[in-house]
Amino acid sequence: MESIAHKIALKFTRVNFVPEKVTNRYYHRGNLVQIKSPTTTLTTPPSRNTRLLSPISVSKGPAGAGAGEEPELKTIPIGDPVGSVDMAPHDPILRDDRIAGIASAIRVIPDFPKPGIMFQDITTLLLDPKAFKDTIDLFVERYKDKNISVVAGIEARGFIFGPPIALAIGAKFVPMRKPKKLPGEVISEEYSLEYGTDKMEMHVGAVQAGECALVVDDLIATGGTLTAAIRLLERVGVEVFECACVIELPELKGRERLGDKPLFVLVS
Repeated sequence: MESIAHKIALKFTRVNFVPEKVTNRYYHRGNLVQIKSPTTTLTTPPSRNTRLLSPISVSKGPAGAGAGEEPELKTIPIGDPVGSVDMAPHDPILRDDRIAGIASAIRVIPDFPKPGIMFQDITTLLLDPKAFKDTIDLFVERYKDKNISVVAGIEARGFIFGPPIALAIGAKFVPMRKPKKLPGEVISEEYSLEYGTDKMEMHVGAVQAGECALVVDDLIATGGTLTAAIRLLERVGVEVFECACVIELPELKGRERLGDKPLFVLVS
């Protein structure tokens, strides 16, 4: 008689996992970031029936919390349950099934836009109305009634999540853009990339000294753009309440770069 495990195994695509030390590369805002970490090797190239998922967890709190964990990639057929989600026990807002739905709606595209790069694609999240709404709702539930008057969104995908959050909590939305994208008078802040530097700009007069701001982006990798946004706001006397991202790549230690500024993420 065949074992139950054998019968179950026949239902799934066969994949051999070979742990090895390799260099994972993440492409984030034109900045190629390389890290050393364990990964998995597929015996055949990924097909449309296979998706690669980063480990799913929830992180919050000041810089350094939860940092240093090495990532592990998992290969599962599309449509299968994502698996367990590690919730933050001290944060009741996250102890629900919405996190799993959000995580399963985000896909990772291997070798895009270059070979060896694992691209975190949130466009599939936007195609799922429930997952998209749940994402916004979780942020709104956290930041409503916190006297936040500014939601600063970082170009470009921060423009997707920032405006609906701002509308829901009664705050104004302030776009933080790349150089020469905003008309009129701007204030700028330079930040470092892997090779060279870049700048972030904001309209002069968009915020006032003494206001309280939330900084929003889709993903935190090295933390360079979030740090630049924080400095830009603080230069004009704005208090940064928190940074909020949908995704965190903890192995890139962006949380540490934020210093004492708290970071709230849904999926890592």
